[in-house]
Amino acid sequence: MAGVLVVLAGCSSVPQASAPPVAAPQPAGRLTLEQANDVTVMAIGLVGTPYRYGGNTPASGFDCSGLIGYVYKQRAGVVAPRSTTGLIDWGTSIPAPSLRTGDLVVFAQNGRATHAGIYVGEGRFVHAPSTGGTVRLDSLKSTYWAKQQVSYRRP
Repeated sequence: MAGVLVVLAGCSSVPQASAPPVAAPQPAGRLTLEQANDVTVMAIGLVGTPYRYGGNTPASGFDCSGLIGYVYKQRAGVVAPRSTTGLIDWGTSIPAPSLRTGDLVVFAQNGRATHAGIYVGEGRFVHAPSTGGTVRLDSLKSTYWAKQQVSYRRP
């Protein structure tokens, strides 16, 4: 399990120096239900895209924050923070029973964000989990994810 945590820590990175400049994250506001659904549909459509540390496009692959940033920008016109550290405080904190499609799930360990994904309903989320993997759909109730400290955010 420790190896998994080390691998996931890579998704909280910022883009490599050669990446093009990105607009500053916008203050979060509530997405409309239509935008939230568009975010969800696009995220599910990216399942199978390769993971790449620092990646933020379908062509280059994604890390977890790159996937979130790409989807929110494309489908809601919202610029998300580029690291999980920025995502942990982005938007509005919501309780688990209030989760809806398009919300964020942000995992933390010892108060530090380590991973994030997009909630797609029915206890599932889309995320870019690790080197050598692909964007995938997982259950928050799975053995691994259910043991993680998680917060829910509504952009």
